[in-house]
Amino acid sequence: MIGDRGPPPAATRSAGTMPAVPASRDVDHQPHHAVGTPFAEFDRATWSRLRANTPLTLTEADLARLAGLGDRIDLREVEEVYLPLSRLIGLYVAGIAGLHQATSTFLGEAQERTPFVIGIAGSVAVGKSTTARILRELLSRWPGTPRVELVTTDGFLLPNAELRRRGLLERKGFPESYDRLALLRFVIDVKSGVPEVRAPLYSHLSYDIVPCAGVVVRRPDVLLVEGLNVLQPARPGIDGRAGVAVSDFFDFSLYVDARTDDVKGWYVQRFLSLRETAFSSPESYFHRYASLSDEEAIRTAEQIWTTINERNLVENILPTRPRATLVLTKGADHAVRRIRLRKL
Repeated sequence: MIGDRGPPPAATRSAGTMPAVPASRDVDHQPHHAVGTPFAEFDRATWSRLRANTPLTLTEADLARLAGLGDRIDLREVEEVYLPLSRLIGLYVAGIAGLHQATSTFLGEAQERTPFVIGIAGSVAVGKSTTARILRELLSRWPGTPRVELVTTDGFLLPNAELRRRGLLERKGFPESYDRLALLRFVIDVKSGVPEVRAPLYSHLSYDIVPCAGVVVRRPDVLLVEGLNVLQPARPGIDGRAGVAVSDFFDFSLYVDARTDDVKGWYVQRFLSLRETAFSSPESYFHRYASLSDEEAIRTAEQIWTTINERNLVENILPTRPRATLVLTKGADHAVRRIRLRKL
């Protein structure tokens, strides 16, 4: 699909219709010039010490439940990477609460605290969904943030029928394939303190929006919004004036990063695994891929990656990386190797 959970329906027909994007166009690995950077950079060992005394509250069973297909993560990584991150976010939440109190004092009136919103972006197959689930679990165990909700932007994809009508079915996951206005309204309502806000529900089995179904968010302490393009900047309106983007309402944002060639390899391996799991179900939209041989599956996955997922990454997703508050960079083994935190 968009590639986040599977390939597009006519991927094999699209071969050659879209020029491939060279994998070497990975901005992170181009030569660097001696210029200033808005980020403080940490190796994993240095970052892990920032955990302080934050207790590890997850078990191996928790991790098995939270990890996505193909994501190789262990409790050591949770301790060294995600516990310090959860501590940092906890401090940010407390800081925002202090600002809220200061504003209430200035206005001379009591105002209800609104949810702390976190955006999580990154490529297909890079592991951002696992990152989001682990963070949700860790943050929900902090005394100050017991109510933590996670919503993925898949639910805001336009229905397949509408994508077909617009000729966008093979661009599922690109910015134009989403109901961006609905997503924006959802985040604004949550951030405004609306008691109940509903998000559409997406099925990765049917590869479509589930009619008459949704996810209800009820004034959480923290809301995580995970998706490919959540850090996109605002687009100018028809009248040329500056628009508003979902990312304008994030209190903290995270980008999960890796070399393009590594992500491609993870995508291909996940595709191979899906043949024996999700694709094997007769109800799966991608059931036709279940019978592919290894060679056919690899060729199909590489074609989908090159013509769709890599293009989306290079054109739309990767350019948003500098907008993140924090960047987690993974090595070829899928483990986080370095962390960059935006300076305040």
